[in-house]
Amino acid sequence: MKILVTGASGFLGSHLARALLGQGHEVRALVRSTSPRVGLEGLALEYAVGDLFDPPSLNAATEGVDVVFHCAGQVARWRKADRMIASHIQGTRNVLSAVQGSRVQRLIYTSSVASLGLPDRGRDPSGGFPKMGETHAWNTTRSVWPYGYAKHLAEQEVLRALEDGLAAVVLNPSAIFGGGDVHRYHVGLVGRMLAGRLPPVAPPGGLNAIHIDDVVAGHLAALEHGTPGSRYILGGENMTHLELLAKVARALGRPGPRLHIPGTPLRILGRAAQAFGRWLPLPTWLGLFAMAGLHFYYDGSLARDELGFEPQHTISEALNQAVAWFQIHGEDLE
Repeated sequence: MKILVTGASGFLGSHLARALLGQGHEVRALVRSTSPRVGLEGLALEYAVGDLFDPPSLNAATEGVDVVFHCAGQVARWRKADRMIASHIQGTRNVLSAVQGSRVQRLIYTSSVASLGLPDRGRDPSGGFPKMGETHAWNTTRSVWPYGYAKHLAEQEVLRALEDGLAAVVLNPSAIFGGGDVHRYHVGLVGRMLAGRLPPVAPPGGLNAIHIDDVVAGHLAALEHGTPGSRYILGGENMTHLELLAKVARALGRPGPRLHIPGTPLRILGRAAQAFGRWLPLPTWLGLFAMAGLHFYYDGSLARDELGFEPQHTISEALNQAVAWFQIHGEDLE
């Protein structure tokens, strides 16, 4: 098949393009003229230079393509939320318009677990923290979580396209780690800690993390087995932030934090910040306080049952690979 990968110069897109080529597919990579291509070096693929905000370039990129993997969109930036949100909502709308005007048979949209909203507080009957599944409804606001809001609305654009006959599948990966994350050297967790910015304490709560190779495997499985109209969580390990930071520190060969900040004081501060935000121009990242202490844990059983998806790699492997990659390529990303 001939497959277009949007966001092909990014972390996931570059790994996915490589895997698709390995399966014998023809791959066209949509990249901006300014995009770094370190993750695509040496690959026998076709480049389509374009932009999510340039519909004619998207029309050209989708011409003659059988399948589109839509992975493009700006990574979360709390201080530049408007542009980030537009890249996901309007950008996805533009991709869908191009797809519907071409012969594309199938679209696989890379969303995020962020589109599911905030987890419930408290414990489940087993004493652990509740895990969100694909049916969990969006339950917060743009101001609290701009990135989740953007992904949630972009998903709605994709699901509406189903009504026009597009065979679309939505994938919701959790936090992705591994080697080759070109865009997050300076702002990502591993890059920051590699630069010596080791947090003395861990924030409260937790998250789900997954190896980049497992996310790619989930995309390949969705191409073969995904049901149009379905969304699938691609999740790895549920862990506290303290556990994650300890794993990163071990990958770096350094001591990690031993304590976490209590969540209640942070949430109180967040409510106060939101109240004063009615009169003061406070930054949107203060919405992070509202999520303090939450455990963003996910249930990936639907992807296991319908796609045959089962993670094969640990987060410790992913972090070791991320550290090794940044140590080799860090100077190229300055």
